[in-house]
Amino acid sequence: MRVHHVITRLIVGGAQENTLSTVLGLLVRPNMEVRLLSGPTHGSEGSLEGLLDPYPGCLIRIPSLVRPVRPIRELRAIGQLTSLFRRERPDIVHTHSGKAGILGRVAARRARVSIVIHGIHGPSFGHFQGPLPNLLFKNAERWAGKMTDHFVVVADAMRQQYLAAGIGHPEQYTRVYSGFDLRPFLEARRDEGKANSLGLKPEHFVVGTIARLFALKGHDDLIDAAPELVRRIPNIRFLWIGDGPWRQRLLNRIRASGLQDHFILAGLVPPSEVPSWIGLMDCLAHLSRREGLPRALPQAMAAGKPVVAFDCDGAGEACRSGETGFLIAPGDQKGLIDALTTLARDTAMGRHLGENGREWVRDRFTAERLVSDQYDLYRRLTAQRLGQNDG
Repeated sequence: MRVHHVITRLIVGGAQENTLSTVLGLLVRPNMEVRLLSGPTHGSEGSLEGLLDPYPGCLIRIPSLVRPVRPIRELRAIGQLTSLFRRERPDIVHTHSGKAGILGRVAARRARVSIVIHGIHGPSFGHFQGPLPNLLFKNAERWAGKMTDHFVVVADAMRQQYLAAGIGHPEQYTRVYSGFDLRPFLEARRDEGKANSLGLKPEHFVVGTIARLFALKGHDDLIDAAPELVRRIPNIRFLWIGDGPWRQRLLNRIRASGLQDHFILAGLVPPSEVPSWIGLMDCLAHLSRREGLPRALPQAMAAGKPVVAFDCDGAGEACRSGETGFLIAPGDQKGLIDALTTLARDTAMGRHLGENGREWVRDRFTAERLVSDQYDLYRRLTAQRLGQNDG
């Protein structure tokens, strides 16, 4: 079976890590030939391209496939993808992300690829946009949906949102959780050497965040809550993992608040090192306003950490109030402050929530299950298509 995955870029991010885990897992399956087509990856958000170096020929770069809207480049990208599909003749094209999802599906249909799948890692439209962009993206997804045989979603919330928008039919959707190698997270422990180098002391209550420093990721909400949290919890520290174009803007806000001693911006961290950083945290706060089901939540839960999240998209499927953490309404400052205060003052509760989360994640978010579910879906869709052709 020959499968081509298409993604806009391979930055350090959840959708990209999910896609790469799928590709790497499929490469060792029998009778599988896998390619990953990506636009250029550069900038402060890092790159995962190096993880494919041991597999020559797997990564194919499409220079015209870029994230910003560039009509000439988009037409060129469709042409390049179409030519490549006609030459390579994949059995399945599996697209990911907004831009690659649209252009890749158009090209796959032009090249008459038998099966076209789109992976929905997060919503392309919704309340986080203005009315006009929301309408344009929703209509674009409806149009592309007519060229799609099947959708893979990382959370049930994505299926519900897309069906509500009139995109596809229920039988066209399969949920596959974004699995990863659980072992390093299950074994994550506090590294005192690393803690000392960061100025973290045993008495500090460390609130971690793993997210790109960019819009809709919730960093502003934590900065807004910080003065009251510091008043209630003087030993609190905020440990931010990630980088992005908003770094300087957020730093300026922190300095303006006069609370810079309470914030540690660790910058971009290779995925392999994330478990050791989670080991320093007492809890994880993930306050994104736009996600599918953020990998940071099950990763922290696997390490036995309680989580606090805004009730957006699929976050509530992992962060369950009173069971694995606190799920609060987006923008609810009082709820956020109260949740973190509770965890800081009741360490026994935090341990209980963390252990619940660890057990819940253990059987649902393995890399093996991710790859197996994708592989089984490919085989099922291929068998259905062969049956239709025979009929």
